[in-house]
Amino acid sequence: MNNSDLPLVDLKVVDLSTVFAGPHCARYLADFGADVVKVERPSGDTARNIGWRDTDGATLWWKLANRGKRAITLDLRNADDLATMKRMLSVADVLVENLRPGKLEALGLVPDELFEANPKLTITRVTGFGQSGPYRDRAGFATLAEAMSGFASMNGEAEGAPLLPPIALTDELAGLAAAFATMVAVHAGGGQTVDVNLLETMIQVLGPLISAWHTEGYLQPRLGSGIAYSVPRGTYQAADGGWIAVSTSSDSVAQRVMELIGVADDERFQTFDGRIAHRDEVDNLMAEWVKQRTSAEALQSFDAAEAAAAPVLNVGEISGDPHVAERGSLVEVDGLVMQALIAQLSRTPGEVRWTGRDLGADNQSIPDAESHWLTDP
Repeated sequence: MNNSDLPLVDLKVVDLSTVFAGPHCARYLADFGADVVKVERPSGDTARNIGWRDTDGATLWWKLANRGKRAITLDLRNADDLATMKRMLSVADVLVENLRPGKLEALGLVPDELFEANPKLTITRVTGFGQSGPYRDRAGFATLAEAMSGFASMNGEAEGAPLLPPIALTDELAGLAAAFATMVAVHAGGGQTVDVNLLETMIQVLGPLISAWHTEGYLQPRLGSGIAYSVPRGTYQAADGGWIAVSTSSDSVAQRVMELIGVADDERFQTFDGRIAHRDEVDNLMAEWVKQRTSAEALQSFDAAEAAAAPVLNVGEISGDPHVAERGSLVEVDGLVMQALIAQLSRTPGEVRWTGRDLGADNQSIPDAESHWLTDP
């Protein structure tokens, strides 16, 4: 596909953000063709030094979060570099930044002044706690949002400690939320800021638990792999040591699972409320049923019953899964396997064009005093 065929090819984006959430926002735009210019300080983004490294020494985080972007360095404390940034923003459609509130303005990039110079500009601001409120000046890290949102308090085994997710969950979700909100603002004509933060992103994904607290005083306890409104739901170990995951969030599926494990006639287990009231007994029955079969036998029985179960796969196993292969869920770019596009569009698909580039790789294209945007890549 030619770059000109991509749906966001006319969108000019300046990515001034660092580490994960902000860069992910800009990455999603780049995946669908936006001309994203990643602006780093001369010493480089922190993500260049976090985590695993590719054979060329670049970190895998950097290559993923900044794929499809051009890379330049500017020192915004330098008057000439600041002027270059302002020239770019005078013609850009989007600025993505994740500085603490007030830091952008302190650099000399005041939103109202930027809008005056470019009325179509959208400024997407990704922070830990938002541009207002008593926590606005706190450091914004995903761990804090996962702890304060209520997520960690309900995550883990019943008698265990609250658990944080083992991945950068909040950063990933906030990047998606910011990309969505950015496109809403662009669609509305720009000329406004987009305030996205990690804490409220995590609050959004709690479902009706906020409402349950306010109506019933309900606080979800730690249930391991269980879920409050559906039983059985969890992971169960088979006779061969493998694990399968079971869901019964549909009433008809739940009835078929009860039939499968031989307790469909028990009146206690015929409704959601009944199964929840006898959670431990239903869960033990499910666990015992799985334990008496191999993983393959248990999954075959679930398939035959048109019930919902799946093997618990690790990253290596999902990478070799035939469904993932046929869908093209993973893609190899510049010799590196990574996630493909977040969504498949039938008429105007996106494309992963390249991985995160070397520090200052596009400095030769930095606009001079006579131009406003980088020359064509």
